Amino acid sequence: MDRSKVAIIVPAFNEAQSIAGVISELLPYGIVIVIDDASTDGTSSTALESSAVVVKHPYNQGYDAALNSGFSKAADLGCDYAITFDADGQHDASLIPKFIDLFSHGVDMVIGVRPQPARLGEYVFSLYARWKFGVRDPLCGMKGYRMSIYQARGWFDSYQSIGTELMLFGLRKQYTYEQMEVPIAARQGSGPRFGNRIKANWRILRAITMSLWHYPVG
Repeated sequence: MDRSKVAIIVPAFNEAQSIAGVISELLPYGIVIVIDDASTDGTSSTALESSAVVVKHPYNQGYDAALNSGFSKAADLGCDYAITFDADGQHDASLIPKFIDLFSHGVDMVIGVRPQPARLGEYVFSLYARWKFGVRDPLCGMKGYRMSIYQARGWFDSYQSIGTELMLFGLRKQYTYEQMEVPIAARQGSGPRFGNRIKANWRILRAITMSLWHYPVG
C-alpha cells in the first residue's frame, strides 16, 4: 500500500522526550501527523526535525481535540486510512503493517486491545462496549479507520469521548472491524494520557455517560 495514503495520528502534550523515537519508528509506514496540544517543552520543534507533519494548537485543548485536528489534517492530505498512536512510546509500531493488511482485505476499523484495563473507569467502559458491540477495549489509544468513516461522520469527537466516538459511530453503522492484541510498554513521557487516577476515572465515567446517551444499551 502507498504509504502516502496512511496517516498515523499522534496527539502529543509535552512529549519531547519520546516523540523523535516514536516518529522514527512510524515513518516507514505512513505520514506521521503530530498534534502538539500547546506543549511547553519543544515537542513541535523535535517533531518537525524528525520529519513529521505538525499541527500546533495555540492553547491546550485536550486529547479529543487533538484527534479532531489530526483527522482533519489527514483528510486535507488525501489519506485513505488513519491510525491513532500514542506519543509516549507505549505502542508497538511493528503492528502498523498488520493494521494496513487488514485494511487491504476490506476491514473498515481495527480496534486495539490491551492486556487488561488499568483503571476502574476503563473496566466499566469495556463492560458497556462488550455488551453493546462486542468490543473488548474501547479506550485503547491504538485504533485504525478508513477515512470514509470520518467523512461520513464529519468529525472525530464532539463530547470528549476519550477517542471513542468515531469508533462507536462506526460500530452503530455496522462498519466491519477486527480487534488486535496491542502490548503496552512502559511510558517514556511525562505523565499518563488520562491524567491522575481520580481525574482519569472521572473523565472515563463522563465519557461512558455521554456514550450511553448517544448509543444506549438495548
